[in-house]
Amino acid sequence: MKLQKYDSINVIPFIDVLLVLLAIVLLTSTFITKGIIPVNLPNSQTASKLKSDKEVVIVIDNAGVLYLDEIQMAIQNIELELLGKQKETPIHLHTDKETKFEHFVNVLDMLKKNEFSNVSIVTKK
Repeated sequence: MKLQKYDSINVIPFIDVLLVLLAIVLLTSTFITKGIIPVNLPNSQTASKLKSDKEVVIVIDNAGVLYLDEIQMAIQNIELELLGKQKETPIHLHTDKETKFEHFVNVLDMLKKNEFSNVSIVTKK
């Protein structure tokens, strides 16, 4: 019986293993940053406190009423609240599908005017 000679190495199983390892690393890093996996951090003499940049949720209901983190507010008050946050703070915009487009554009315009760059429009699949 004669053995076949291969001209190249089959890398597909290697790629499969790498993709599984990548998925494990991504999931683990997500769990660590969300606090799901407990991690005891070392002490430091020169550590500085990070600013709290938790995500901000803006909701526009079907009547055009605005909510910032579940508190009803006018757009001017939302703008004042956001001015105290960093420009990279994640902002999630939930808009009812029956909302007038004008309300949506007003909020986006206010966010763009204040140079907030990390805005996500939340939808349902």
